[in-house]
Amino acid sequence: MFGGRTVMPAIEIRNVRKRYKELQALKGVSFSVEEGEFFGLLGPNGAGKTTLISILAGLARADSGTISVRGHDVVSDFRAARRALGIVPQELVFDPFFTVRESLRIQSGYFGLRNNDDWIDEVMANLDLTEKADVNTRALSGGMKRRVLVAQALVHRPPVIVLDEPTAGVDVELRQTLWKFISRLNREGHTIVLTTHYLEEAESLCDRLAMLRRGEVVALERTSTLLQRFAGMQLFLRFKHGVLPADLRQLEVDPHAISGTQHLLRLSSYDEVEPILAKCRAAGCALDEIEVRKADLEDVFVQVMNEPEVVEGLS
Repeated sequence: MFGGRTVMPAIEIRNVRKRYKELQALKGVSFSVEEGEFFGLLGPNGAGKTTLISILAGLARADSGTISVRGHDVVSDFRAARRALGIVPQELVFDPFFTVRESLRIQSGYFGLRNNDDWIDEVMANLDLTEKADVNTRALSGGMKRRVLVAQALVHRPPVIVLDEPTAGVDVELRQTLWKFISRLNREGHTIVLTTHYLEEAESLCDRLAMLRRGEVVALERTSTLLQRFAGMQLFLRFKHGVLPADLRQLEVDPHAISGTQHLLRLSSYDEVEPILAKCRAAGCALDEIEVRKADLEDVFVQVMNEPEVVEGLS
């Protein structure tokens, strides 16, 4: 409640299921994104992220469950839901017959917006598209086409913006330009949902994260909480010879990713380092390298994806 009224989530997803023949793409996914959040939706390929975004955008229909955007159901109240939503797709989709400015004016027309040139100019300026305004889109580089996709998603000033792998395969300059503009929009109150395989982007930008695995939510937390709860610190060990003691194997972050002579162990505090080293020495291990590391979101992602069961304590 806020001021005696209920604050509506920007996006509310309730028990959404979707099957494609033999593949159960979504298995009862539920979570909400609050107004003004910068929210990350993460998962490996095939986790169900694109399917969920397709249902949100109206490009696919859920078998069961509901999705609403600012209280508007994406099926029964689709016009209002689309008006509130701007989506940057992963694929490069463009009309080769129009210039950049013409494409943005046409996109404005889809939402009934006339005399939108001031905002179009501002969007182009913030995405470094001004010099390309009168260039035909088919003549643009891949990175410039990506900028046009972002501009098209923003042209009707949607309060909710979904970015599906917006920086995949683009240069550093575009990434910096895009994140500067998107962060500004977020500060101004726009809700941002980001899917990305660049986990350093999600770690630095997202307030809260949902992680999908095989169509299910396996983690839903504030980014800082996930980093603290699942990662903490790590101890890297390289042996000249010897085998990691059996009772330390349960501490390995990802037993499949490290060779027999290299191991990455979870730490709760620096106090655990010496007892671990003592056990290694007692087992006849000769150490070649020792390093205490601060874990990042990539480490958390690996740990969560390797958890045998759905993570408890979803919030």
